[in-house]
Amino acid sequence: MTLELAKLAAADNTWGTIIPELLLGCLALGLLVFEIVLPKRLHSIIPDLAIAGLIGAITGLLINFDSASLGHTTFNGLLRHSSGGQILRLFFLLTALLVSVLGKVSLAKQLMPRVEFFHLVLVVTAAMMLLAQANHFVMLFVALETVTIGFYILVSYFRTSAASLEAGLKYLVMGALSSGLLLFGIVLLYGVAGNPALPGHTPDAMHFGALAAFLSANPHHFLASLGIVLVLAGVAFKIGAFPFQIWIPDVYQGAPTPVTAFLAVGSKAAGFAVLLVLANTVFAPYAWLVTPVLTLMAAATILFGNFAALTQHNVKRLIGLSGVSHAGFLLLGVVAARTIPMATGAIYFYLFAYLIASFTVFGVMTHLAGADDSDQELDHYTGLAKENPFLAAVLAVGLGSLAGIPPLAGFMGKFFVFIAAFQAGARWLLVIAAAGVVISIYYYFGWIKAAFFETYLPPADANSKRPERSKVTLLSCVTLGTLALASIVLGFYQGPLGQWLTMR
Repeated sequence: MTLELAKLAAADNTWGTIIPELLLGCLALGLLVFEIVLPKRLHSIIPDLAIAGLIGAITGLLINFDSASLGHTTFNGLLRHSSGGQILRLFFLLTALLVSVLGKVSLAKQLMPRVEFFHLVLVVTAAMMLLAQANHFVMLFVALETVTIGFYILVSYFRTSAASLEAGLKYLVMGALSSGLLLFGIVLLYGVAGNPALPGHTPDAMHFGALAAFLSANPHHFLASLGIVLVLAGVAFKIGAFPFQIWIPDVYQGAPTPVTAFLAVGSKAAGFAVLLVLANTVFAPYAWLVTPVLTLMAAATILFGNFAALTQHNVKRLIGLSGVSHAGFLLLGVVAARTIPMATGAIYFYLFAYLIASFTVFGVMTHLAGADDSDQELDHYTGLAKENPFLAAVLAVGLGSLAGIPPLAGFMGKFFVFIAAFQAGARWLLVIAAAGVVISIYYYFGWIKAAFFETYLPPADANSKRPERSKVTLLSCVTLGTLALASIVLGFYQGPLGQWLTMR
């Protein structure tokens, strides 16, 4: 590269467009510095600094949401800035904020380093935000692997727990497999798109726009089809879609509860951010292949997730398998998004409703978990309504929203996605989705039944007693109360938020 070309490339590095990500990166490094320079008695304020920084980043992003850079590419085509990317950046910041709040509660029960946890949450969040704006396979892979490596550490963060270490090892093995499939698919696409013997070949096949143009010129190429299937398989691992969901129950059970929440909400949303762009933009010329694959995957994911959750008594495994079914509902929206513009907005609304409901439930789980929070059974929730009516009410709202019970936000999220699928003509897939909703009511309400209608009987064996509940602090009370209220309000009235998201 000549000096002039280097200058032109540098001129496109518009750093102002990624200020939130830079802020998170600097804050993550700052936390480590504060741990070194501050006296030990002041280390307890470092998590609060992380929370304050996230609130500041959210505020700044909201103020500058409709910036002039939307619709443009920067960093020589590596990033594309869009309204959808802005929505997802806000989504990941909110997720990190709630994970940090839960992290304070969970880490208070452990003799574990605390600052490093919040450092990793910030780094992973910044990588997710970049992933949502990726316009090039190099950026996609680097950001995705940054997220994955961060989760390797977070899942096994409770290193004195055999369950956490086992979960980390399983996630490492399955994550490596998914990364291998993804990379193999990318290499196939890069190789075939750069073949000078084919029409529309390009030397920049890693770029989404250039690759889409090549695929349009070669609509039925075998190697390109194989590369697309491998890339979709790699992404399906991240979202936990069938048949790539095998890691979810064990990893969710062994990971610290805040990390499980981060995986269930943040990692899933990051996967769908990638899938939306790939399926409906880059791979759009291969809709004849992508749409049937995603349709079958959606149907199988909904059925497997709901049927597998029916027999679960460990609540972390239950919430993990129910999350598989939610991935199926979101895939329903991705299938519809190819022909129905409002389907993309419906996916965004569903993700926000899922975020609110999931963190409502995970918040209660964090307070009820003991030092070994992998051992959370349905029996531990019996009599919760009598012992702590606030947590029981919050749990009921969260589970009701996840089940899609009207008039909660989760119902409206499913409703929007179902409308998009109906308009797209996916009638038989809608029948399966409706059956999945009915099945999910059984296991969600079994959890509510344990909390409200069953009485706790202390076991004769002292080692089998349920863990001691955490004290609900003012911060936790405000957070959980706000989330539960948001589920109720968004169920009754979507207003500008619903219109804004569904029109994107």
